[in-house]
Amino acid sequence: MQSVAPFLMFFFVVAILMSGYPVAFGLAGGALIFALIGNAFGWLDAGLLGAIPSRLFGVMENETLIAVPLFVFMGTLLERGKISEELLESLGRLFGRLRGGLAVSICVVGAILAASTGIVGATVVTMGLISLPVMLRRRYCHKLSCGVIAASGTLGQIIPPSIVLVILGDVISNANQKAQLALGNYAPKTVSVGDLFFGALLPGLILVGLYVAYVCFVSFTQPHRAPAASDAGEVSLGRTLRALLPPLFLIVSVLGSILAGWATPTEAAAVGAAGALVLALTKGRCGLEGLRGAMRKAARVTCMVFAIFIGASVFSLVFRGLGGDEALSEILGGLPGGAAGAFAAVMLLMFLLGFFLDFIEIIFVVVPIVAPILIQMGVDPVWLGVMIGLNLQTSFLTPPFGFALFYLRGVAPAEVMTSSIYRGAIPFVALQLALLAALWFFPQTATWLPE
Repeated sequence: MQSVAPFLMFFFVVAILMSGYPVAFGLAGGALIFALIGNAFGWLDAGLLGAIPSRLFGVMENETLIAVPLFVFMGTLLERGKISEELLESLGRLFGRLRGGLAVSICVVGAILAASTGIVGATVVTMGLISLPVMLRRRYCHKLSCGVIAASGTLGQIIPPSIVLVILGDVISNANQKAQLALGNYAPKTVSVGDLFFGALLPGLILVGLYVAYVCFVSFTQPHRAPAASDAGEVSLGRTLRALLPPLFLIVSVLGSILAGWATPTEAAAVGAAGALVLALTKGRCGLEGLRGAMRKAARVTCMVFAIFIGASVFSLVFRGLGGDEALSEILGGLPGGAAGAFAAVMLLMFLLGFFLDFIEIIFVVVPIVAPILIQMGVDPVWLGVMIGLNLQTSFLTPPFGFALFYLRGVAPAEVMTSSIYRGAIPFVALQLALLAALWFFPQTATWLPE
């Protein structure tokens, strides 16, 4: 019974989270319940719980996680400053007279917003509210319209600087350190959030290219699904540059300073937040009340993330105290195919959990448990982080449970059927699976740039 106790705790906590109970309290409460049970049966020493305060201080002293509120604040300011609306309108005019041009502009805007905000839900909702009615009015196919908006909105999962990558990078860094110590390497090479940014950049750009290539293919083979617009409006170079240059300058300032080695992700996040504030104020679209709203939203998201982090720390401590690490290592090590088989099993588990749990919950609950084991088996930590990020992005887009599809359904007009949203997402899911397969066979796509 003791050998299955950690896994019973895992599924018990997952059931609590799926019921809608607050994540942080579900993680910590479920773990403490099993800690009491384990102590009663002699499976766990209650003294282990004395390590919880030091873990909490470790969370609070983690400088990397300071980037989370800063990136959220930056994204919220850009959202309130109507930057995305201006981009969509300007690029829609620029490409609108071409077949599929509006869909291509949505892919480009999705990539720009991903690199400047990294907030998936807000991007899908914003583009759904602004672009979908325009695409329908211009007689675009419902399925193609929904698919390109949902897929482009999820690019914030994988294109840096992404909140997902910040959190995942910190967890992967800790997992790598633990794995190297277990292997007897007491001076391990550190893995930073910046390394994960480097690793995810090329796959993210390739994914954008695949989206654009698919849209162009559909536009030229089935022109009735993405017709050229006759009402695109007059193209103004000055207006287009005014909409495009500020967010691009912000992206170069943030991402460029990281890639050039001038700043850490946390320092670059501070630059991005300051730049977004200046941009919002100079455009006159974010007054004092808007600034307060952005600060409140950043505070709420930050409190949520750190509360979940604390709950996950308690969960992982009890899981290890019950012997979960050793049991899981034996299970993964016994799978056919060695490290490849273990990695495939973990990716499948995360993909399925992505239907029901948010990315933060999966990163904090699952990754700290499985990542050290996979790294000990020889899996590259940067490649592992990029594959996990892309896998979660695919899960969030996959019917019928993808979160991005729910976001889009919430803002789509009544004339758009749910089946159209689901069917429209399938080709883009296939493209992401193809990229996952390519990264599997060519891991250098993710590891070359960091190296």
